Amino acid sequence: MTDVPNSTIVRTFAATPEAAFDAWVTPASFAAWWGGSGVEVPLDSVAMDVRADGTWKATMILGNDMPDIHWFGEFLEVDRPHKLVMTLTDRPGDARGLVTVTFAAVDGGTEMHFRQTGGPMTQDEYDQATAGWQTFFDAMDTLLAA
Repeated sequence: MTDVPNSTIVRTFAATPEAAFDAWVTPASFAAWWGGSGVEVPLDSVAMDVRADGTWKATMILGNDMPDIHWFGEFLEVDRPHKLVMTLTDRPGDARGLVTVTFAAVDGGTEMHFRQTGGPMTQDEYDQATAGWQTFFDAMDTLLAA
């Protein structure tokens, strides 16, 4: 049996589980870290209906004549401050990645477990995505430490 392709990351943030969870679901915070520090996510492009079956969207402006990335998805499970499950894609059609994020209080802050699966990606593409997510989470770390 083959493992399901995925991206898995464990990060510790110097913040409460509530603050770490809220960074995912508060438009101003999400716009500050989504995409990392090298891109712009205009706050007016972020919309979030944070509840099971609610939707979200955000636009990432890459600059340098690169096309904007229009992200969107659905919230499947919202259990503040413990767990968030959502879908995401930047492509037309029904294929979505599944993101599961859990938050646990630890000495010095919050341990976040992140896992992305599903969608039309190979393990090599997920390995590349993992590097991208690390950049996102570096920006989240800066936001939460402020």
